[in-house]
Amino acid sequence: MVAFGGGHGLYASLSALRRVTSELTAVVTVADDGGSSGRLRRELGVLPPGDLRMALAALCGDDDWGQTWSKVVQHRFRSEGELHGHAVGNLLIVALWELLDDPVAGLDWVGRLLGAHGRVLPMASVPIDIEAEVELDGRVTVVRGQVACALTPGNVQAISLVPADPPACPEAVRAVAEADWVLFGPGSWFTSVMPHFKVPRLAEALHGTAARRAVALNLAPQPGETDGFSAGKHLQVLREHAPDLTIDVVLADHRVAGDRDELEKAADALGARLVLADVAASDGSPRHDARRLALVLDEIFRGKR
Repeated sequence: MVAFGGGHGLYASLSALRRVTSELTAVVTVADDGGSSGRLRRELGVLPPGDLRMALAALCGDDDWGQTWSKVVQHRFRSEGELHGHAVGNLLIVALWELLDDPVAGLDWVGRLLGAHGRVLPMASVPIDIEAEVELDGRVTVVRGQVACALTPGNVQAISLVPADPPACPEAVRAVAEADWVLFGPGSWFTSVMPHFKVPRLAEALHGTAARRAVALNLAPQPGETDGFSAGKHLQVLREHAPDLTIDVVLADHRVAGDRDELEKAADALGARLVLADVAASDGSPRHDARRLALVLDEIFRGKR
């Protein structure tokens, strides 16, 4: 199983998937330019570690070891000095990168320390920037940077990467080739999910793999990125960014499916069947419940849904 995304969305899917399979790889966007990740990226020229750290934390087990280390790597310093805002896991990852001079080996070492139930890989071997075409009041402007794309008022129309042809992580390409299933989403649609289709070698692998492909839709629009988007509109955006990609299954929560006919048509345009299920947290927040999501994904993978 290979899961694509970044940030809180990928954290949600990995928290579920580690309950379903022991053969799990996360492929993570490397475009973050804000917060602790942005500071480390600018100062040291490294891949932004934050989304990679979150993926590793999501793969920690439910025992004392896993839960303790998950909290440690997610812990952020609070001070009036230069450490303020830095996450412990970001510093640990970057330290291993400097010592080993190998981003993948560094992530594997952190994974072993945490007892991670799976592997975490960057989607590209170099840091990238996202450029977004944003429409506001009938005018389209181009903004650069993940933070700017997420916060700029208006509707994102499309994204591209800088550099336009970043080298894909070879281990990520290999994982896609060997997968039985690949999963896109949930997550920030334009800044965490769509970038994977813009890395040429990775996109080629995603189109050519014999794996089945699934999409897990978000529970709510992303403020500043997909305001006003219906569930069906998310699938239309996917088709625009990867027009030749076919999808086997689209998973959506009953409560956010919206116009059922529109969503089914959008899924059908991708070649997918639509699965509606209760996968949201019971407290009403726009969060996936890991155990509910795991149960439904397991049934999908086993052909029971």
